[in-house]
Amino acid sequence: MSKEIAIDARGVWKVFGEKADQALAAIHAEGLSKKEVLNRFGCVVGVADASFEIEKGELFCVMGLSGSGKSTLVRHVNRLLEPTAGQILIGDEDVMGLNAERLRELRNHRVAMVFQNFGLMPHRTVRDNVAMPLEIRGTGKAQRWAEADRVLELVELTGWEDKYAHELSGGMQQRVGLARAIASDPEILLMDEPFSALDPLIRKQLQEQFMALSRELNKTTMFITHDLDEAIRIGHRIAIMKDGRIVQIGTPEDIILNPADEYVSDFVAGISKLNMVFAHSVMTPVDRFKADHGDLPKDAQVAHPEMDLSALMDLAVEGSGIVKVVADGSTVGVINRTGLIRAIKENQG
Repeated sequence: MSKEIAIDARGVWKVFGEKADQALAAIHAEGLSKKEVLNRFGCVVGVADASFEIEKGELFCVMGLSGSGKSTLVRHVNRLLEPTAGQILIGDEDVMGLNAERLRELRNHRVAMVFQNFGLMPHRTVRDNVAMPLEIRGTGKAQRWAEADRVLELVELTGWEDKYAHELSGGMQQRVGLARAIASDPEILLMDEPFSALDPLIRKQLQEQFMALSRELNKTTMFITHDLDEAIRIGHRIAIMKDGRIVQIGTPEDIILNPADEYVSDFVAGISKLNMVFAHSVMTPVDRFKADHGDLPKDAQVAHPEMDLSALMDLAVEGSGIVKVVADGSTVGVINRTGLIRAIKENQG
């Protein structure tokens, strides 16, 4: 069954500067580098020929260091920035072709954004901050307050409705920002480093809460981060950017096990692969195992195909050390201690 594409970006360029069009023409004609564009035209290449698709309901992370172009890229989806060239489709609608009225409708109804700096109105209560998108739409007070209370419960802020921003911690303020974004029930969430300013413990808690909320609401999300650990933790797929270009797109497992180049390899060098390698990729087919070793012992532990090496290690210490991998009620493969130790040795670095 074909996947439904929520966001389709095609060859997006953003060149900042008065001679942007000239610079882009020279890039295409001569293959100029980012530094050469700056020296010759006084222009900065923010995004270079970025293309990607995000499926409906997918949590798509864009990761890169400061200056890589990730925050510039996400601002093109709702046209906070105008591209120098390229096309972005939301569903079957070309964002670049929208007039001012249709663009306001897109931002008010279909796409919501959460920023790093919270952006709460200090003179408004928590409830009024969350209800603000609905107020802009002209929704009646009773309805927008009821909806605000509903989404505040989702982000675990019930009881704080009448407080003001200065009475909340940073983590709580960011949860208000998230609640405000989802109050308007958008199709798409754009999140620009929403947790990066928070303490590590609060950040991890919000990541967990956001992942649970994302599963519940099934929103298409484009999530910007400079932290690979965060991207791996929450993303279905990851796009890695460097100097305005997307250098690799893949699942967390793809990125860690098959880096596209030296730049990506350096990023993933310090990350353990034990949580990225799964039972289905290290198991022996059950028929072959039985041919070599006979029937499975009765105390064989049970794993599912997506169980990672860390979890398999815990299972393998029990009884005979044999783990059978079961899918849809049938045993499809077997992992013994020897095979597990070999897999761990190959993937521990």
